[in-house]
Amino acid sequence: MHCPRCKSTDTSVIDSRLAEDGRAVRRRRECPKCAHRFTTFERQELSALIVVKRDGTREPYSRSKLERGIWIACTKRPISQEQIDKMLSKLEEKWAANKKEVVSATIGMDVMRALKSIDQVAYIRFASVHREFKDVEEFKEELGKLFK
Repeated sequence: MHCPRCKSTDTSVIDSRLAEDGRAVRRRRECPKCAHRFTTFERQELSALIVVKRDGTREPYSRSKLERGIWIACTKRPISQEQIDKMLSKLEEKWAANKKEVVSATIGMDVMRALKSIDQVAYIRFASVHREFKDVEEFKEELGKLFK
């Protein structure tokens, strides 16, 4: 593992622990060259999960791409990295268990449902992008559903 600070290839593991309910391994590492400490995660690779986009194109599933979108919705909200990691791990297991391909709309709806139970503001933000609200009325309608 390369040190993120000095790029040295000689880093050592200080501590290893299970994370995300045993679905990942969290490792604390230290670079002997610059003494920088950093954390890495080791996760099981999803067996080539393919995302089918709205226009019919297919692309490999990217956890980091989805996580970036979720974090945009969670900006300045009291949500931890652990909550997002746990949510994504559970959803990834669900998608991988069903088949080799998953429709992007399914991913979006599942993330919206999960975010709704974590933080309603993040849910509305994510929904506004995923559902492509065209005007304020659609936004109001979705907000109305939260208060029913």
